[in-house]
Amino acid sequence: MKISSLALLFFLISLPHVSAAMRCGQRLVEIGEHKIDVLKKCGPPTLAERRTGIVGETFHHPRRTLDLEKYEEVIIDEWVYNFGPRKFMQYLRFENGILMEIDDLGYGY
Repeated sequence: MKISSLALLFFLISLPHVSAAMRCGQRLVEIGEHKIDVLKKCGPPTLAERRTGIVGETFHHPRRTLDLEKYEEVIIDEWVYNFGPRKFMQYLRFENGILMEIDDLGYGY
């Protein structure tokens, strides 16, 4: 049991760290916020890129010949905040203006 616990701990440590929130000074930014609110709390990002993407799903019923497909084009904004050499840079991904992901990058500069 001790070996499997160690293996699980190693696996969890090796996963990339994805946060549900980040701090800008005294203010907290959380998943689900609009990018205008993030701009108010944190100011402009160090790096900002925009692209379009396709998200969707396909539902296949195993006993029928019915396949349902739903796809949507979304605008994806990717921002990076650099808080200096003593803090991690933060990666934020928005879909249609809503914050979907916050991820820690390496130390800033």
